[in-house]
Amino acid sequence: MTPTNTAPSVTGQDPLSKHDIAALIARDIPQGAFVNLGIGQPTLVADHLPADSGVVLHTENGMLNMGPAAQGDAIDPDLTNAGKIPVTELPGAAYFHHADSFAMMRGGHLDICVLGAFQVSARGDLANWHTGAPDAIPAVGGAMDLAIGAKQVFVMMTLFTKDGTPKLVPDCTYPLTGLGCVDRVYTDLAVFDITPQGVRVAQTFGITLDELAARMDVPLIAAEQ
Repeated sequence: MTPTNTAPSVTGQDPLSKHDIAALIARDIPQGAFVNLGIGQPTLVADHLPADSGVVLHTENGMLNMGPAAQGDAIDPDLTNAGKIPVTELPGAAYFHHADSFAMMRGGHLDICVLGAFQVSARGDLANWHTGAPDAIPAVGGAMDLAIGAKQVFVMMTLFTKDGTPKLVPDCTYPLTGLGCVDRVYTDLAVFDITPQGVRVAQTFGITLDELAARMDVPLIAAEQ
């Protein structure tokens, strides 16, 4: 499946919020796709999928056809996603053993997974489970299985750390989750496609391509090229 093509540039607007990014990802998920949303910000994508999308959300803790996050009286403490966030169920929802869920992930049955990241390399390598810091708590979960098992991997993250360091890098310096597995990166400032020719900028938000390139160590290809 190929994501919807986005405009090459949208400047003169603010950077995207995490909900804006989630909405953009939801728009690019094809009708009827089977999708896993990683723990953290990717779970917000569920709240932006149209009711008639036909998208079936899978959770690694054993559920198919998960709905948006539960609110108020709809909260059931026994019905959560992999991040322990209360969720709703859509008609036809099914539950199964954790091992069966991982078999689905590893067996190539998911069309797309959306994951967070500490770093993504220009070759599509993914680092999202450990920063390597001595006091950091490793949190691999099912990320390795998803990164290799899903047919397409979308990453949702801010483009820069709080100190301004890019997260899209020539080579990952953090422990790797998967090699060459990332297809598209959605950030607050731009959307990037990882291609055999290099990193292509599909769309920018509140920044020009030249301004973006000046802050990055990765060569960027304009979408029109």
